[in-house]
Amino acid sequence: MTTKDIKKQKNINQKAEKDSKNKDYNAEKITVLEGLDPVRKRPAMYIGSLGLSGLHHLIWEVVDNSIDEAMGGYCDEITVELLPENRIKVIDNGRGIPVDIHKPSGVSALEVVMTKLHAGGKFDSGAYKVSGGLHGVGVSVVNALSVYLRVEVKRDGKIWLQEYKRGNPLKKVKADGKATGTGTMVIFEPDSEIFPKIEFDWQTISGHLRQQAYLTKKTRVIVKDSRDIKDAVHYEFYFEGGISSYVHYLNRTNEAINDNVFYVDKEINNINVEVALQYNSDYKETVFTFANNIYTLEGGMHLIGMKTALTRSLNAYARKHEYLKEKDENLTGDDTREGLTAIVSVKVKEPQFEGQTKAKLGNTEVKPAVEGVFGEAFGVFLEEHPKDAEAILKKCFLAARARLAAKTARESVIRKGVLEGFTLPGKLADCSSRDPAKCELFIVEGDSAGGSAKQGRDRMYQAILPLRGKILNVERSRLDKIIANTELKSLIIALGANIGDQFDIKDLRYHKIIIMTDADVDGAHIRTLLLTFFYRYLSEIIKGGYLYVAQPPLYRIQYNKETFYVYTDEEKLEVVKKLTFSKKDKKRKKLGEKSKVIGGGFKIKKMELPKTASTEENALFNGDGQEDEKDLAGGEVVAGGVLIQRYKGLGEMNPSELFNTTMDANKRTLKRIEILDAERVDEIFEILMGKEVEPRKKFIQAHAKSVKNLDI
Repeated sequence: MTTKDIKKQKNINQKAEKDSKNKDYNAEKITVLEGLDPVRKRPAMYIGSLGLSGLHHLIWEVVDNSIDEAMGGYCDEITVELLPENRIKVIDNGRGIPVDIHKPSGVSALEVVMTKLHAGGKFDSGAYKVSGGLHGVGVSVVNALSVYLRVEVKRDGKIWLQEYKRGNPLKKVKADGKATGTGTMVIFEPDSEIFPKIEFDWQTISGHLRQQAYLTKKTRVIVKDSRDIKDAVHYEFYFEGGISSYVHYLNRTNEAINDNVFYVDKEINNINVEVALQYNSDYKETVFTFANNIYTLEGGMHLIGMKTALTRSLNAYARKHEYLKEKDENLTGDDTREGLTAIVSVKVKEPQFEGQTKAKLGNTEVKPAVEGVFGEAFGVFLEEHPKDAEAILKKCFLAARARLAAKTARESVIRKGVLEGFTLPGKLADCSSRDPAKCELFIVEGDSAGGSAKQGRDRMYQAILPLRGKILNVERSRLDKIIANTELKSLIIALGANIGDQFDIKDLRYHKIIIMTDADVDGAHIRTLLLTFFYRYLSEIIKGGYLYVAQPPLYRIQYNKETFYVYTDEEKLEVVKKLTFSKKDKKRKKLGEKSKVIGGGFKIKKMELPKTASTEENALFNGDGQEDEKDLAGGEVVAGGVLIQRYKGLGEMNPSELFNTTMDANKRTLKRIEILDAERVDEIFEILMGKEVEPRKKFIQAHAKSVKNLDI
């Protein structure tokens, strides 16, 4: 058979295979998901992710309904309580979900709301003037993703009750006793079949609810942590000043530039616009935006309107009062927002959010409304408070000079490099692939760890960038100093997306950027410095889901020819206990024969230690075969056959160990960095990395007892 015949036969075979596949794809292959099945099949489409942000989003969805009642004037108290067994209780004294029969479906309206997507009173313009839970999917999604949910409604002098399991009602809605007043109570337990880890964070929840209290004037928000009766916590939030008080709170640890907080609250064209702002001596910009009390992480039209009006108003005032001469350039948006703390809150009858998670407001009519209301009021504020206006402008002019210095440095170093063939940093060991979606960049602490990582990596898609020492603390520095820093300059060039107003996420060379530092104090410090840099100057990388932290093992445990890698002290104790056995038990099966994962999910890799391996033999079992808890916890050396090595640094691991435990995509543990609570994140960075010593001292004192795995 000739080459031509072989090629012809190959084409015939391929066509036949394609025709066969096409015949298999018919109407029988089309599946229609009914009820709440779409939510359980694709939960991330409705709550954003299955991580901590998605888990907490369940609470926000239920609370949003209560907030809607408060914004409508029907509710003045909301309670959120964390219960044992991962249950959450939300109570409000609003009108209560209707329980009468919904004629189109023939069942109680309560059941319709809880079990049907896009069902609720938010679609009827007469039920709510404004609302956050507009799509009518929130509470039904929570129901679908909960192994158990109970709802009680107070209406018409009765308590109406219904319970659900994974979205399905267990019984019909029924009256269950008498009631005074009105309101709704929802108790739910997230489904462990959906969420890989169910662990609610008290600080995130209390912070979010405090935020809601600021945004909803004269509404009492109560939050309780009743998971441990002995250590129960109870907060109540109530703020007369609204978002003006919110700005005061956010700036409490900063030196204010303008003594008077600007505030405006006005309705125009059925859009309520509320803005509060104050400048401080820091370099960062802190602006939180809300639409119908929903935090819009990615901003939207209300943010654009505020920014435009802010820059225009300051330039107009500066020229009118000759702070800017005729030949002087106008202040830029970046100049006018350095050190700005602001809250922008709008209430819109029909908000158009981008996606169910409501990260961005898309209503075009909101931009001119905010621009007009805020611009006019802020112009008046500057005229009525000339000392505040002068202080703000001095801050802006200082930022402008720093911007020009940074621009000069960037154009001479980075921009020139990217556009004119400047080579990548010499310390960067780049990968072969040029597909950003497949490429990973490991930012490694020190040359020693960098050497091991370079030798052990997969050269096709893994790049290594070692950092020498601790990088610059960007919380205390402007962009011009950041660009001049050798280590940060190398990182910026390696990433390829530039920085500042030249940043473009489309040019990012790696879609997995992994911080891999030692498991000691210095490693934690370097990791915090890097996180501060990404959060303050490259936040789009975090928002895009591209930033990760590697979790190397803390211990290597060897028993005979078996080696186990564990990641916490708790896991170490668990493994040692499993390895501890009675000498009489000769039928003991070797650990690791059936599974590669035990207990807390640590990785197990069978491999022999080198004969010369350095080990720390600390507590395994006593000569009588009984484990000694004191020995295990304290690290004392006793007789036994188990060896434990405590890794103080990545450089102690040989290349194969580092790859197998920390870099191999099939075995490693990566934690993706998410902005779960922007306010809390901002506050933590300010405390830990800011100029003020006293807040940092208080933070350390408050959390010292909870520190684990401290290597000193």
